[in-house]
Amino acid sequence: MAKRGGPGPLADWSTNSAGDSPGVTRLPPRDGRAGCFHMTDFTAPVSVIIPCYLCQDTIERAVLSVLRQTMLPREILLVDDASPDGGVTLCALNQLAGQYGNLLSIKVIKSSENGGPGSARNRGWELACQPYIAFLDADDVWFPQKIECQYTWMRNHPEYVLTCHQQMLLKGCGDPIRERLEFSDVRYDNIFEEKLLYFNLIATRTVMLRRDQPHRFLERKRYSEDYLLWLMIVLGGRRAAKLEPILAAAFKPDFGVGGLSSRLIKMEIGELDCYFKLYRAKLIGVFTLLRVAGFSFLKFARRIFLSAVWKVSWLSRAS
Repeated sequence: MAKRGGPGPLADWSTNSAGDSPGVTRLPPRDGRAGCFHMTDFTAPVSVIIPCYLCQDTIERAVLSVLRQTMLPREILLVDDASPDGGVTLCALNQLAGQYGNLLSIKVIKSSENGGPGSARNRGWELACQPYIAFLDADDVWFPQKIECQYTWMRNHPEYVLTCHQQMLLKGCGDPIRERLEFSDVRYDNIFEEKLLYFNLIATRTVMLRRDQPHRFLERKRYSEDYLLWLMIVLGGRRAAKLEPILAAAFKPDFGVGGLSSRLIKMEIGELDCYFKLYRAKLIGVFTLLRVAGFSFLKFARRIFLSAVWKVSWLSRAS
């Protein structure tokens, strides 16, 4: 059952001696180069990590959605995962850092070899300077109040090490990220291990977590590497919650249309590998392993069917 999440992100702020919220830094006035961006005077102690691989066509849209936040993060880390394009992606990242670096710190990190999105996120995690980490993929966007809402909730609930939130799928390539969400309170559901074992309830683009929690993405695991991390955190006894507001969006389904997620067989193998790793780590028993593996096969059959339906629908819209 959904629970009340305490004070909303726009009201009931506890304050420090300067009248500001703890952990939030007041910025000096910015110059006129900010253009259409929200001119907030505050930043949250959050590092945003965006893994980048052959993403020169979408990465600016993702970065702009961060720059339009009502509460800016302290830094953005763009991690080029050794894109094999002769430096085109890296050049695009450096251009973004130069163009928007007056608004906040934008760091470009180049990986020497391709290790997949989990490894790229780990590289950014190692170099992040802030106590909270938020993940965004290069082809997704955030809505403007994402950081304000999620950071404030986590600050007010320090017993939680990970939060996620609702998201939506956008059709086409419009620009919905200027629409302001209206809410005065945040409802949430606790994420329990029993349900997380059967369903990956956590989309990476929606995650904010504490930088000091000990688990990381498994290096060089390319499928379900995010699911394994969430399971390790929750099965390790740490608290996680899913917030009710819709604060992020994707432009394609999480499986079935393009990208790594279109490789459904490898995705299934990656999910099963998560369960076997949990079993070997003695985080689940053999009967739980058999139950969740069997249920995973049923989900796989459903994904095959939905993938075919979505592909037909996607192609008909594009034609």
